Amino acid sequence: MKQGTQGSAGTGTPRTRPAAAAGETRVPRQAGAVRGEHTHSEPPAPGAARSRPVVQRASVRGQILDALRAALVAGDLRPGEVYSAPVLGERFGVSATPVREAMQQLALEGAVEVVPNRGFRVVERGARELAELAEVRALIEVPVLLRLARTVPAERWAQLRPLAEATVRAASSGCRATYAESDRGFHRAVLSLAGNSQLVQVAEDLHRRAQWPLVGGGPGLRGRADLVADAHEHTALLDALIARDLEVVRALAGEHFAGAAGAG
Repeated sequence: MKQGTQGSAGTGTPRTRPAAAAGETRVPRQAGAVRGEHTHSEPPAPGAARSRPVVQRASVRGQILDALRAALVAGDLRPGEVYSAPVLGERFGVSATPVREAMQQLALEGAVEVVPNRGFRVVERGARELAELAEVRALIEVPVLLRLARTVPAERWAQLRPLAEATVRAASSGCRATYAESDRGFHRAVLSLAGNSQLVQVAEDLHRRAQWPLVGGGPGLRGRADLVADAHEHTALLDALIARDLEVVRALAGEHFAGAAGAG
């Protein structure tokens, strides 16, 4: 008679598991663990997934951060003015918490500074700072652009044509915030061809800071004509890159950053 490996309730023989195959490692399952879920020492809140509130909060904070950045570029948040998180929260229809978190991020970026018990003051910037930012951007981007002009094939540059044309449409709208986003998108795409994510990140940070308004500038610091002229430099630069005309590329890149320096 064959003996079974499983016991029965009548015999009291303990139930055994099949032995692990050679080379197989068994991972013990923690008590109460569910497949595909992380376990924590503290129990989850009843009736709610642990991760959902965090995801939702981060999403709201990100949307508020984008909205505040756009308001900053458009001049709706004026240099030198102090804004409180509760007041801005009412403006955006959210609580003060995601606004405060977004403003703290802007403080890390240097766009605002914390005013204890009052809120956040938009940093006052002058033309000299703008010129310094343009100089640093030129030192970083122009050499990379010239190197890419020698190596990137014309068809790859041609794929960026829609982004260059998008900057012209954005500039024609006269909305500084819309153009600022499109402008950064074009420069980001160009620099991404270098394959250096750190370069792209540093250049993006400098570019964003260069788009903040100057003291006394207000929303009309750069009018539609200025934005359109700046955007057309993108298309002209792309034409020179496709033609692999290094001298024109160098001249256009220099003019582009010189124009950014003198925008104030």
